[in-house]
Amino acid sequence: MAEPELNYYVLFDNFTQGLALQELLQNENIPARISPTPHILQGELSCGMSLLVLPQDIDSVRACIAEHGAAYHSITALPCQIRRHRDRFC
Repeated sequence: MAEPELNYYVLFDNFTQGLALQELLQNENIPARISPTPHILQGELSCGMSLLVLPQDIDSVRACIAEHGAAYHSITALPCQIRRHRDRFC
């Protein structure tokens, strides 16, 4: 059986940190999208926002964080939570 696809979630202590990192990533053309923090991780933080990053982009995200000294709480890998065919009726 194939290993499940992973997604990476960058978690933050507050919403402002998340928006600041998203702007840095956009300026460097590194894809990341704002996502609700998965339920399994929400107990760690009070902020419910995360940035969803695909595996092929995580090294670029880490390099951008290091280069700019961007604030974040942690980066966590989880099996893909997105079900592309869920609730499709046509």
